[in-house]
Formats: sequence, structure tokens, C-alpha cells
Amino acid sequence: MKKLCIFMLITGLTLAGFAQKNSKKMIQYPVTKKGNTTDTYFGKQVQDPYRWLENDRADDTKAWVTEENIVTQNYLSKIPFREKIKQRLEKLWNYERYSAPFREGEYIYYTKNDGLQNQSVMYRQKEGQEPEIFLDPNKFSSDGTTSLAGIDFTRDGSLAAYQISEGGSDWRKVIVLKTADKSVVGDTLVDVKFSGLAWKGNDGFYYSSYDKPVAGSQLSGMTQHHKLYYHKLGTRQDQDQLIFGGTATPRRYIGASITEDGRFLVITAANSTTGNELYLQDLSKPGSAIVNVVNNFDNEHYIIDNEGSKLFIFTNLNAPNNKVVSADAANPAPSNWKDVIAETENVLQAGTGGGKLFANYLKDAASLVLQYDMNGKLEHTVSLPGVGTASGFGAKRNETVLYYTFTSYVYPATIFKYTIASGKSEVYKKSGVQFDPSKYESKQVFYNSKDGTRIPMIITHKKGIKLDGSNPTLLYGYGGFNVSLTPAFSTSNIILLEQGGIYAVANLRGGGEYGEKWHTAGIKLQKQNVFDDFIAAAEYLIANKYTSKEKLAISGGSNGGLLVGAAMTQRPELFKVALPAVGVLDMLRYNKFTAGAGWAYDYGTAEDSKEMFDYLVKYSPYHALKPGTAYPATLVTTADHDDRVVPAHSFKFAARLQEYHKGPNPVLIRIETKAGHGAGKSTAQVIAEQADKWAFMLYNMGLKEL
Repeated sequence: MKKLCIFMLITGLTLAGFAQKNSKKMIQYPVTKKGNTTDTYFGKQVQDPYRWLENDRADDTKAWVTEENIVTQNYLSKIPFREKIKQRLEKLWNYERYSAPFREGEYIYYTKNDGLQNQSVMYRQKEGQEPEIFLDPNKFSSDGTTSLAGIDFTRDGSLAAYQISEGGSDWRKVIVLKTADKSVVGDTLVDVKFSGLAWKGNDGFYYSSYDKPVAGSQLSGMTQHHKLYYHKLGTRQDQDQLIFGGTATPRRYIGASITEDGRFLVITAANSTTGNELYLQDLSKPGSAIVNVVNNFDNEHYIIDNEGSKLFIFTNLNAPNNKVVSADAANPAPSNWKDVIAETENVLQAGTGGGKLFANYLKDAASLVLQYDMNGKLEHTVSLPGVGTASGFGAKRNETVLYYTFTSYVYPATIFKYTIASGKSEVYKKSGVQFDPSKYESKQVFYNSKDGTRIPMIITHKKGIKLDGSNPTLLYGYGGFNVSLTPAFSTSNIILLEQGGIYAVANLRGGGEYGEKWHTAGIKLQKQNVFDDFIAAAEYLIANKYTSKEKLAISGGSNGGLLVGAAMTQRPELFKVALPAVGVLDMLRYNKFTAGAGWAYDYGTAEDSKEMFDYLVKYSPYHALKPGTAYPATLVTTADHDDRVVPAHSFKFAARLQEYHKGPNPVLIRIETKAGHGAGKSTAQVIAEQADKWAFMLYNMGLKEL
């Protein structure tokens, strides 16, 4: 189907100029060579002149990255208030931040950041005693770029296995400790990816990984088949037992968990980001077989708890908004399931704690939390402090309290202590951020998309601002993979709000805000709905005088980076600034890298059919760029260790954008080093990136000073 012809040739300097107001200086972009690479899809040839940038190990790619960063930093350094924004962010960030506590064995564990520490520190304390440091990730590396990526304890709390990520990579290392004295047990496991750690007693644990690419780049190489292993403590990793996956049952994503009582091993297996098989093994019976519960990928199913042989399963089978059912482990097939919490008009997420079920519903993208007994009888409605996002409703069966976090766009994240028996909440830890919520407001509006679909959007700003079209505005969106954008406070956004700016978040189709139907309305041949929803949000903000085309920026990351790329190529005149972050920008080749093939449920692939290819190539941001077009001021951001959405997407898009763009706006790329898709970045890296983003946005909207 596909012919590949590669012949690289040097073309010379790709130039694009711009002139800031009152300045005659031009940006001279780096020399970007072009190749003669051509792919053929269903008889149509597609040129890919920047294919060479996909090779992240090549010296010429590394040189291009260095040169682009020099140009970008040279531009940003001339923004008169950039340093002032950075200093303000450092001041705003400099407060103690805590995670919700949790109990393991004799200790209560939690994380804390003193303010500007690059990584949060894990503490523990016994009842009535002073806290002590358990793990300090700031000591994992000299520059703070190695992070704690997860930790799992044995049921008695005597052992802990924790994962570390180096430079933001999804490839992890696993280290086991005796919690009593923090001494290391056995060897460090390496090359673990997309994995939890499920302890089987105190003997060992289950984990998942891929065969690491042996040829080409280990960061961008394709990872095809996930495998579930069992690691017995005291043995070498190469002796680990393959439990599921591999050539016998090839699957792209495999996860494992063990029920709290230790009786059942639960295995989920999937080939895409939506839908999974479900398997069960009774560990109380030595040699018992792995039993298939659900044998297709049509829906999603997870076992969230058990009472003896009675299983509690979270599912969207015949329930697009999700429900909780029960089944006996002896006859666990869907035909035997019985509703415990039936589907409602609101989208459900469910957890357990203290022998209770917690139903966390999304009602127009905000939380509504109900407590049920294990038979599905309603006991309490959790009283929340406002319209926002509540999370963390989970605890062990014998706990009498749990801790949850509540936040909104104007309510800094606050930890609440919840007494399960009474259903009463009390503040446990209040945020120390310098922000006065009484000066700001956040409201939800609804607008119509291109096809008339009603879309929610939450708009946040300082009270009393004039709606005269002059307010700098950032419109944020995602719209994919069943992900719901719910209200959450952002310290970084204070910069915009303090300037009288507006922060708007649109809940687009493709997300999960209204269940699986909302999700599927924005996938494959319906993906344009997502972009239409976003563009309609921008038009609503302009029509209602929140902002104007000259004061509007759009932002999104990952699938949201695709959203920004599509919007700015389809309607370049509508936005002043575009901020695509770690974006999926080449829709013809996204499935060739790392685990990208697993995104096909949402996107489809160029190889599926001529219809799918024609659809993808039309909106693919890299291919949709047109010569001689004036694009918004654009700051593409990515990172050299991003092995989720490889930086080649951003490299190629930026190179072609610089080639084709015509007009006064700068089009730049900022490439973070020793960082990945986003998680685990050091505080210093986050602050520097946010400062650059706000400086670039406000400067290109004509702001002279803060």
C-alpha cells in the first residue's frame, strides 16, 4: 500500500521574518534542510520533507534542536517583563504543598513540597510522633529531573516498591525497600513501562512492560506488545515469570491488581485506549487457572472490590454513563451481573473505602459525590464547598476516615477529612497559595457548536472586569480519549488573572464529560466535531465581548496540542497566539512511534481505508499548513525525553510552520531538555516554561509592561 522513497538533499536556509512593533529586527530561523521523502497512500503521494527530524539520535537533529532553542531563547530574553513574570511565579509557587495522607502498616504517609523544591518529598509518621522523611526524590539526581513515579506497599506495610522516572521518560526503574529501615531489597528492576505494581503477599509483585527496542531509538521506537510478569523477591529480573501477554496473548496494554484481601489477581488487557478484556485468577487456590470474565474489547470493566467471592465491577457495558455491578467469582460472566449502582444521566466514577461504595458523578463537568453501602443503598451525599472537582474517595476496608481533595478554578486545592460513618467533612489542609478567591469569579456558560450541539464552557476572571473585547484571554481544551476536563486551580493561571485576563475551558466532544456517547461523537470520522466545538468557543468569547481576535490565545497539550494545531491551521485569522504543547501533529505517522498505535480507537489510521486517510490528511496539522499563510504567533513546546508523544511531531510541525508562515508573528519552538511528556518535571522547569508561555502570549498581544 505504501511506497517509501527517501533521498535527502540540502535546500539551504529556511527564512521567515517578523517585525515587532517599533522594531525592524527580523528573526532568522535556523537552517532546516529538506528531504525528498514521499509516502504513497491509496495512490496519493504525500511529501514529508522533514522526516529526518524523526531520528532523535542523529547529530543533525540534535544540532537543529540546539539552534532552534537558541533562536527561541534569544527572542524570549528580549521580552521586557519575562523575568518579572518568572519572579512572580517563584513567589506564588513558594508555599507548602501537601498530598492527601494514606495509611500503610503502622505509618501515615504523605508528600510535601516546602515551596520551590524540585520534587515533593515523601514523609511518614506514627500516631503521636514527629514526621520523618521516607523518600526524598530531590536526592535521586543533582538537577531534580529524576522523579518518584509511583509507590506500592505490601498489605502489612513492611515492604514498598517504588518507581523512578529519569528525565521524564515513561521507562521506569523499580526499587524495593524494607520500610522499617529503608534498606534496599534485591536488584533494581529496569525497563518497566505503563505499569502498576501489585504485591502478592510479601513474596513478590506483578508488573507490566514491553520489550525495549533493540534497534533505533529507545525513546521513539515502537512498543507493540505489553507483558505481565511476576517478580519474586531475591531473584534476578531475567528470571521473572511471564504471566500474561507475549506471543500467546498479544495485547498492547496489560494491567494487574490484587484485591485488598489478597485473594484475586485481576488482569485487564486492551489493544487501544478504550475497551478491555477482563481476567481473574483465584490466588487462594494454588495452580488455579486465569479465567476470562469478558472476552472482547467493546467496553470497559474494572474490579474495584470484593467481599469473599462476591466481586464488584465498574463497567460501561449497556451503560454509556457507567455503573457498578456485582457477580460471583464462580460465575463471573456478564450474563450473571447484577446492578448495585445503576446508570444515571450523570457520568459515574466509583471507588471504595471503609466498606462503602463512593459514587463520584460528573454533573455538567463538576463533582457530585454519593456514599452507598455495599448493597447499593444510599447513605450520604457528600457536602462539597462549591461547584468544582472532588477526588480521592478511596481507602482501605478497615478505615473509618478518608481524605479527599476539592478544587475549582477559583478554589485552591484543599484537603478534607471525611468521616465515613457520619458523612461529615472538615478541612484538613488548606492551601497556602497567595490568592484571594473573593476577588475572582468562575461561571459556566453553554454555547452551540457548528452543528447545534450544546457545549459547556467555564470562564474565570477577576470580578468587575469590563466585557469590551480588550481582555487577554486563554482558551484551553482537550477533547479526546474520554478525558474529562473538570475545574482545577492552577497557580500559574494567577499571572493571567492578575492582569485582568480571562481563562476559559471548553468541554469538547471526544472527552468524557457526558459519557461514552460524548466521547465517540469526537473520534475517527467525527474528530472534526472537536475542532468545531473549540472554534465555536472562540467565536462565543469574541461575540460576547470577553475578548477579541487580537487578544485571544489557544492552548492545549498532547491530544490538546493536536486540537490547537488543527484550530490554528483551519482558522489562522481567529487567534492571536497559539500554544500547542507536546502535540500529536502528524496524523499519518503517529502510530509508528512508542505506543501510538494504541490511539487508533480515537483517531483511526492512514492505513485503515482511503476514507480514513483522506479525513486524517485534511486536518493533520503538519499536512494542513499552507505556504504563504499568516499564522498566529506560535510557541510550540515539547521535550527531548517525551516517549509518549515523540518530539518529532513538534519538530516537523515547527520546521514546516517556519517555512510556510508569512507575516509579522513569531513562530518558535521551545524544546525542554531532560524532560518528558509532562509528569515529573522539576519545579524549576515548570516555572521557567510557564514564565516563557505567559511572556510570549502577553507580549504578542501588545502588552508593554505588567
